[in-house]
Amino acid sequence: MSDPALTEAAAPSITPVPHADATVLDNAPWFSLAGPHASFAIGNDLVRRYPEDVAPFVAVRTWEDPDVWDTLIDLVGHGAVIGLSGFEGELPPGWEVVGRGAGVQLVETDALTTRPDEEAVLLGADDVTEMLAIVSRNQPGPFLPRTHELGRYVGIRRDGRLVAMAGERLHPEGWTEISAVSTDEAHRRQGLASRLVLDVAFHIQQRGDRALMHAEASNHGAIAAYERLGFALRRHSVFSAVRSPA
Repeated sequence: MSDPALTEAAAPSITPVPHADATVLDNAPWFSLAGPHASFAIGNDLVRRYPEDVAPFVAVRTWEDPDVWDTLIDLVGHGAVIGLSGFEGELPPGWEVVGRGAGVQLVETDALTTRPDEEAVLLGADDVTEMLAIVSRNQPGPFLPRTHELGRYVGIRRDGRLVAMAGERLHPEGWTEISAVSTDEAHRRQGLASRLVLDVAFHIQQRGDRALMHAEASNHGAIAAYERLGFALRRHSVFSAVRSPA
């Protein structure tokens, strides 16, 4: 039985915005690395990746090109484990699936009412140790020593300790992903995560972009919370971890 939180019929309507082409969201990592995040890109016109200490994404322009798998090996090497988004076909000989998971992509609707948060503080290079620690405690998804360079990150401190965080990650043209949403257990159910999501979304909109989010399909609580804020399901997706031939 499907979860009502994941049905498009239950989601708020999405109002198109002319400058925000939603088709780029079907391959958000590629259009980030080929667009606003081009300065981070390693690779060529078929396969690109972020530096290993920035983000784990390896992006492919098209799976239809017959050279794509050899190009991936040239980029990541032999015996490397990489994450691929959007690939659901058969792997060529020598490649191995290490893990696979289902996710959802959500985008802002007119129901999203953003606002800056007075308690939110900017986070940067000096805060990396604390940022890595709160991500480790809460496991919202990949966050690496230089991930904060991808966009604006904010947090809330209590007694000097970072207890909640959120920020910007993927950035296809016209859109910015809100990611690394984390709240320590002792400070949950106080609305801190929602406040930071709305703060990050406010500044995204101030730049003229629209906000998007990703979540594991099984994380029904987070998905429902984001929908209450004014996000709506756009698509289901598959994330695969694969190992290149030894």
